[in-house]
Amino acid sequence: MRVIRTALLACLGLAGGLGVPAATTAQAVSDGVPVVTLEEARRRALAVDPNAVAARSQVDAAEWERRAAWIDLLTPNVTAGTSYTRFSDDFFNFGTGEISPNATSATLEASYTLFGTRKISALRRSRASLESADASEVATRFRTMLAADGAYYAVLAAHELARVEAERLERAQEQFGFARVRVVAGEAIATDSLQLLLEMNRAQLAVLRRDSALAVSRLRLGRQIGLAGPAEAAAIDTTIPPPLPLSQTEAAGEALARGPEFEAARAAERRANALVASERAGYLPNITLGATTGAYDSEFYPSALKRSQFAITVALPIWDGGTRELAVARARAERDAVTAEREDRERSVAEAVAEAYHGYETARASIELAAVGAVVATETYRVQGVRYREGATTILDLLEAQVALTEAEAAVIQARYAARLALARLEALLGRRIFEAQD
Repeated sequence: MRVIRTALLACLGLAGGLGVPAATTAQAVSDGVPVVTLEEARRRALAVDPNAVAARSQVDAAEWERRAAWIDLLTPNVTAGTSYTRFSDDFFNFGTGEISPNATSATLEASYTLFGTRKISALRRSRASLESADASEVATRFRTMLAADGAYYAVLAAHELARVEAERLERAQEQFGFARVRVVAGEAIATDSLQLLLEMNRAQLAVLRRDSALAVSRLRLGRQIGLAGPAEAAAIDTTIPPPLPLSQTEAAGEALARGPEFEAARAAERRANALVASERAGYLPNITLGATTGAYDSEFYPSALKRSQFAITVALPIWDGGTRELAVARARAERDAVTAEREDRERSVAEAVAEAYHGYETARASIELAAVGAVVATETYRVQGVRYREGATTILDLLEAQVALTEAEAAVIQARYAARLALARLEALLGRRIFEAQD
């Protein structure tokens, strides 16, 4: 037994001499890392997120589709052309009325479709496309801001959790040093210090993991806002968030009526219906008014003969090898798929709102409960520390109190940011900010 005791004391002395590696201390904010507020993070994310950029580009394209439909409806098609031809043998040139090897012409043609070629249906389709693009852009904007919120809160939570683990390590070091003194003085057995040495090693590992998570979360936030490196999140108010000013039923009704995701689904269905109507317009006859003026000669600029003509053309498409039928079938298939998606989204509104709504309320209540738990765990750890110093409790009770304190502090942090993220999800469903004055 004396040999074992001597070996244990030697291990404890070695552990005490080594100390704690500098790498295991909580990671501090590096100088030069840009710090952004929540609103700035949202704004910058909207500027660089590929989905948001693509959605804005789709709106621009839909606006030009709308302009093109109006231009096609109101203006004729105009074509200007000229030609020069030289033949191997002389021929009678109708422009000059003479024999010549050359022939030149210059023409100006204009045509306007009075009825047909899907003009009206194209105008309706372009309007539906623009509405769909606008609604999709709004939905994408809120999804992008939700992702930015998640990255922002992840950085703040990682900072606080890293601080909690660093405090756990400090407590383990303090208790380890006190245990060494007691073991050397013969007031405690050597295994008590070994238990604390094990706890200190676990705390060091936890600090390293939290530091790694913090580094990754900062890089994620940087990427989200358009930086090649990390970004730091500015501190926000940590008070308990207020209760929601609307009921779950009201939130579900508002989301269904004006929520960006559901508006986008309905607009996509209207666009699909307009596309079906546009393809069916291919069965209608075309009535076209045309005018052509031209000059003919044997040399440039042709002026020997000038002629003009006007024509009204009526064309009835009868059969084009099934091309129209195929286009209509594809348009109907797309419409059916979009309709099914819209119906599914509307059925899911209650579930999505309930998840975000109850997630916020649960997390908000958890903050209060976790805060009470942290106070209790702090007092329990203090009492167990005093009792262990007096020899009135075991090292296992002290370690249990120490671990419980760390878990209680982490629970407060997790509940706080879970409430923030649940609120962001609910706002994305509603398409508006619930608390305008929030950080």
